[in-house]
Amino acid sequence: MPADFLVIGSGVFGAWTAYALRRRGYTVQLLDAYGAGNNRSSSGDESRIIRTGYGSDHFYTRWAASSLAAWQQLFAARRESLFINTGVLWLSTPSDSYTRVIPVVLAGNGIRYETLSPAELSSRFPQIDTRGVDFGVFEPHSGVLLARRAVQAVLDQALRAGVEYRLDAVEPPPPSRSKLAAITTHSGDTIRAGTFIFACGAWLCQLFPALLGTRIFPTRQEVFYFGTPPGSRQFTAPTLPVWLDHSSDMYGLPDIESRGIKAACDRHGEAFDPDCGSRSTSMDGERMVRAYLKQRLPQLGEPPLVEARVCQYENTSNGDFLIDRHPEMENVWLLGGGSGHGFKHGPAVGDYVTSMLIDGASPDERFSLSRKLLMQQRSVY
Repeated sequence: MPADFLVIGSGVFGAWTAYALRRRGYTVQLLDAYGAGNNRSSSGDESRIIRTGYGSDHFYTRWAASSLAAWQQLFAARRESLFINTGVLWLSTPSDSYTRVIPVVLAGNGIRYETLSPAELSSRFPQIDTRGVDFGVFEPHSGVLLARRAVQAVLDQALRAGVEYRLDAVEPPPPSRSKLAAITTHSGDTIRAGTFIFACGAWLCQLFPALLGTRIFPTRQEVFYFGTPPGSRQFTAPTLPVWLDHSSDMYGLPDIESRGIKAACDRHGEAFDPDCGSRSTSMDGERMVRAYLKQRLPQLGEPPLVEARVCQYENTSNGDFLIDRHPEMENVWLLGGGSGHGFKHGPAVGDYVTSMLIDGASPDERFSLSRKLLMQQRSVY
């Protein structure tokens, strides 16, 4: 008997969507080519920031706040500590219009925050050099999700609820002018379902090349972990929070689980193939992040590189998610464009997709395929 829903991709969007649909009583199958939280996926790596600041964007601020509550509820039910309340600190410069409006948006949505002067920043976080910073915005209830284990926890909850899961890759679906009857896997199986939800991140443009090949942009992103001085506690949470330098496109995480300081540049890298692209970081990338840390965390000294990773973003033209029905196949839905800021929103995305599929809720135009352009003009960070 075909399932009501087949979700392709067990990253954070796919796993939460499968779980939400199953909780509504529908039969759900979930497929993934490499496994939930695998190191080729955008939902992989050890950690992801969860913060509510989104510049002037109230929508993503509300979604982040509701998602944080859902993540915490999930972890409490499982008695797992996969959220670390590090706090999140935005460092604003005089030219940083994005960060300057965050307090207004947080206040408008009833989210607690603190505005800190340079003197207050230096007193509370003496590890951080505040030169060039005119004020900080601190989110005391935000922090870090332990990403790989968090998405695996969602998958486990979905399986406990009755979702059927299998490890397999799918072939590009055949073109159709009405409905998709079935998909074929690499192992040669044919799988039928009532509705197909493709939530496969950077692989979307491979499965739908004509439709999404120029509208989903997988890019190469380098992440570095640096060792902290022996016996030091000043770089662990919550002594040091997550911090974000929007004006320089840099961010960092404190030493979590003794893995070292995590730091990276948020600018989009070069085009990247998630299957076979090189996962070796560059010397130029390491030098850039080292130079940043030397300026922002001078007490770290000349830290050893203890780990480095290449992951990928898979953004749309402006950074809004893609959540829309296929223009030609009425029972096919496309779900992606989340990299760079999407992980935190998994619970909200799952509920949103379910509300449209089950309750007939009106879609938000910002997620529509028609809004996805052929050139990157980033506006969502």
